[in-house]
Amino acid sequence: MPTKKRHKPAAPRKINSALRIHGSIARDLGIRIVSGRYQPGHVLAGEVEASERLNVSRTAYREAVRILAAKGLVRSRPRTGTRVSQPNEWHLLDPDVLAWAFSGDPEPEVLHGLFELREIIEPAAAALAANRRDRRQLEAMRRALEAMAQHTLNTEAGRLADKQFHAALLRATCNPFIISLTNSVTAAVQALTEFKIRGAALKRDPVPDHVRVYEAIAAKDAERARAEMSELIRLAILDTPMKQRPKHSASSRFLVD
Repeated sequence: MPTKKRHKPAAPRKINSALRIHGSIARDLGIRIVSGRYQPGHVLAGEVEASERLNVSRTAYREAVRILAAKGLVRSRPRTGTRVSQPNEWHLLDPDVLAWAFSGDPEPEVLHGLFELREIIEPAAAALAANRRDRRQLEAMRRALEAMAQHTLNTEAGRLADKQFHAALLRATCNPFIISLTNSVTAAVQALTEFKIRGAALKRDPVPDHVRVYEAIAAKDAERARAEMSELIRLAILDTPMKQRPKHSASSRFLVD
């Protein structure tokens, strides 16, 4: 019986290469924007000029700009070109935008804002989770804690487990609107952790703090879960180097009206 010819999957390789190119362009432009090197109102180079300078196709550059527009970083208008948007239009909790903001040293106001966000959302979510969690959600949190303890937050595997713990906790609230914040909250957790360990390992093991939150949720003690999560975040702030400790400032460029 004749065998069927198998075709080599050449096309996916080309697609992946194209994705890497326009993703790389978007990252480079995104870092320039969120770092302030490209100020609001700055006009990006046109497709022809930029593609020639970067030695990429016009399609790749166009796709990169679309990525930035989808994240609120730029606006494209006929005749006026593509301009950098005001910071209050940026999707700051987009995982890519957060990563770009933390590619260098983020402004203290960014650190303050992220920790403030966590202080508002996560203690209340922990209290809800204590009242509503089921066995499967508890098991997901427990497995994440085991992986955190095994790998530590100084490793990528440990930080992934940390994200999984916080994601499982938010799912345990059984509130679809809170659950919809999962990607944003876990991206904030990851960005803050990676910032703290930049150049040096964590001096304090935060796993016991997470265990105490888990134990309160497992015991269905909502108020203790709320308090333990608040303490976890307070200690996370103290883990940040003193000179980079988050501060609030009404003059931050991220607060432009």
